[in-house]
Amino acid sequence: MTLTECHGWLPEGKRAAVCFNVDDIHPATSRDGFDAGGDLGRGALGNVEQLLYRHPQLRVTLFVTPDWRLRRLVPTRGWLTRVPLLRERIHWAPLTPRGHFRVDRFPDFVAYLNALPRTDCALHGLNHAHPGPRMAVEFQQQSRGECSALLQEARQIFQSAGLRHVPGFAAPAWSTPPALCEALSDADFHFVTSARDLDTPVSSGARTAGSGLRGASLLQPVWIRCATSDDATHTAAGPGRLVHFTTNFQATSSIERAHAIVEAGGLLSIKAHIFKSGGGITLADWDDLIGTNLKAPLFLSQAAAGELRKRHGLVVELAESGNRVRRDFAVGVEPQPGKLGPEHRAGGLDFFGHPLSHQQTAADAADQQGNAVGGLAVG
Repeated sequence: MTLTECHGWLPEGKRAAVCFNVDDIHPATSRDGFDAGGDLGRGALGNVEQLLYRHPQLRVTLFVTPDWRLRRLVPTRGWLTRVPLLRERIHWAPLTPRGHFRVDRFPDFVAYLNALPRTDCALHGLNHAHPGPRMAVEFQQQSRGECSALLQEARQIFQSAGLRHVPGFAAPAWSTPPALCEALSDADFHFVTSARDLDTPVSSGARTAGSGLRGASLLQPVWIRCATSDDATHTAAGPGRLVHFTTNFQATSSIERAHAIVEAGGLLSIKAHIFKSGGGITLADWDDLIGTNLKAPLFLSQAAAGELRKRHGLVVELAESGNRVRRDFAVGVEPQPGKLGPEHRAGGLDFFGHPLSHQQTAADAADQQGNAVGGLAVG
């Protein structure tokens, strides 16, 4: 498998391009734990509709998983994942039954996708699941033939569903081993997106060094040249080629990075994911908790400060200690120390029931008790 430059990829008169695509589309609804498109225009896909309406020149590619199976995106199997040999052979998170989210069982979902304007659908794996610690990396050590069988099954589901789609592929969890590239070429796929690099500085010769395919151009499409024979010598004539697009921008990237890519004459390839949480902690979860745990108390205290000074009052709060918490509660505990800034005095009780002196700073209390909790003295 070799990578070569894709010359002349920009239309005449154009200096740069923007590509926008969304991964993990499947029929799960908010009743299933997270909306992955099943809520249609009432849910996350409604945001895509709004973007298409507001930007008449925008085109979107939705990468759809034909038979999604992961129930959670974080491990839940506990001690089983620590047993040698067994840990590589079991799924580290529960799966839905095979066929539960097959898109051909959801005609309203398919009709909605088919009706979206300026929208292409393409494959995003088959199940998006794999045994072992890399539980969402569907393509790992499979042979070329095994990859071909998975691609064929995925395409058959799309055809059975009547879902209009283009011959493109997004690798689940970015991984695109050579056997998969060869199988994609054999099946006459035209493009693939694998490399994801949000950190390499933008320059004309920058190469990807992040997730997925490494060594591809950060800014421009490249050809992936694959052998067409399973012969170990790969001497068969007529190798196939795929176009590869690098993901170089997402919602958490800086606008300066976008400007730099466009000014360098590159392809600004924006990646989004359809759901914000699937059993883990996301930036959106963090922002929600910062809002309730830090912003709300701050501005409430600010509004009440005058009256509290007049009456010599305190704002008192009780919250969790971060010493021992469940992993999935961690995001709720982390913002707590942020309220206890060194310029405030603590009044009240810490999590262990010990009184905090007004002369003791909150930072001192936190240092002594872990994540101590008290009140903020106003005035």
